Amino acid sequence: MSSLFIARAAEVAARSLDGEMMIMSARDSTLFTLNPVGTLIWQSADGSTPLTEIVERKICAEFAVDPEEALNDAEGFVNDLASHGILVVSGAPISPAKPAQEGAL
Repeated sequence: MSSLFIARAAEVAARSLDGEMMIMSARDSTLFTLNPVGTLIWQSADGSTPLTEIVERKICAEFAVDPEEALNDAEGFVNDLASHGILVVSGAPISPAKPAQEGAL
């Protein structure tokens, strides 16, 4: 399996509230609330860290979860957010773009 790289889309507004991220898509004004695992993935989406490393070093280190199951769930999650324009997903590192605005909600 090839590595997936993820980055936050530039056209979203995001704010952390009580450990969870609230994210609004500029594309269709859809509001998303991420749980603590989703928030960890969002905060780690720098475009240069492979999703496998995010799962291994952050999710599995903080939550009692099987690494293979966590990676499968994370891949589904990031692909779902990518389909809404919240994340950018690539098979290669993603060049830095203007980061999503945190605190803009």
